[in-house]
Amino acid sequence: MNKPKIYIDGQAGTTGLQILERLKEREDLELILIAQADRKDPEKRKECFAKADLAFLCLPDQAAIEAVSLAEGTSTKIIDASTAHRTSWVYGFPELDPDQRKKIKEAKYVANPGCHATGFISIVHPLIQANLIKPDISIHAFSLTGYSGGGKSMIQQYEGDQANDLLKSPAIYGLSMQHKHIPEMQKISGLSRKPLFTPIVDDYYNGMLVSIQFELDARQVFEVLNKAYQDQPLIEVEFGNNSFLYANAMRNTDHLKLYVHGNEEQTIVCASFDNLGKGACGAAIQNMNIMLGFEETKGLR
Repeated sequence: MNKPKIYIDGQAGTTGLQILERLKEREDLELILIAQADRKDPEKRKECFAKADLAFLCLPDQAAIEAVSLAEGTSTKIIDASTAHRTSWVYGFPELDPDQRKKIKEAKYVANPGCHATGFISIVHPLIQANLIKPDISIHAFSLTGYSGGGKSMIQQYEGDQANDLLKSPAIYGLSMQHKHIPEMQKISGLSRKPLFTPIVDDYYNGMLVSIQFELDARQVFEVLNKAYQDQPLIEVEFGNNSFLYANAMRNTDHLKLYVHGNEEQTIVCASFDNLGKGACGAAIQNMNIMLGFEETKGLR
C-alpha cells in the first residue's frame, strides 16, 4: 500500500516546523520536502502540491490564499492553518457537531481553527445548542496565551537579547477589539453578535487558558458541556474545586480540558490547552488523520 504523501507549505514557521518534526516520526506517511532555496518559488511549490495527497498551509493569510491557487487542478487535500478560510471552508474542529468528522473526512479543503477560537467555541457552541444561552447574548471572554502564539517574531522578542522588564508581565493586545479570531468565534459558535474578546500574552512559551463568565448555574453548565463531550477522546470536562488554574498546565499535549467553577448564580468556564497543540499543530494532525482515514488520535500526545 502506498503511503500518503504530505507537503507542508511554510514549513519554516512555528506551526509548520512543529508539524514537520512530528510527522517525521510517522512511518505511515511520506513527506515531500522542498529545498530551502525553493520554498518561495511558485513553480517548485506547485510541483510539490501536485505530488501530495494532502498539504498543510502554514502561511500568512494572503500567502495562504495564493497557495490555494497553486494547488488548483490537483486532487490534493488542503488543511489551512491561517485565518484566511475559517469562515468559508469546512471547519476543522471534529468535536463541534455529531456530523463534523464526516464533513472533515469528505472535504477537500479544511480550515484549522485559531487557538483562541478553539477554547471559545468549545465553551459557547454547546451552550447555544442546548438553549442554555441565546445566540444574541453579549459574551466577554479573555484568553491567556504563551508567547509562541505570536510566531517567530514574538518568540525572538521574548527570548532575544533585547527583551526588557515589561515583557515579564502580562500584556493585553488586540485593543482595537477586532482580533482576527473573532469572525470564526462568532460564526462557528452560532452567535448573532460579535463577542467582546481580550487576548493576553505572558512570559511563558506555550499553553493557553480561555475563560468566559456567565450568569448561570454552574452545575447546569457542567452537565451540558459534559454531555456534549462525553465521547470525545481529546476533550475532558471537570466540575472544579481548583483554587488556581495555570495557563500552561496543558502544555505539550494535544488535549483540551474544560473547567467549570462557580455557584448557582454565576459560572466561569475555562478551556485549558496548548496553543501549539490542540490550538494549532495537534489539531492539524488530528484533521489530517481524519481526512486520510487514519485512527484519529494517531501521533497525538
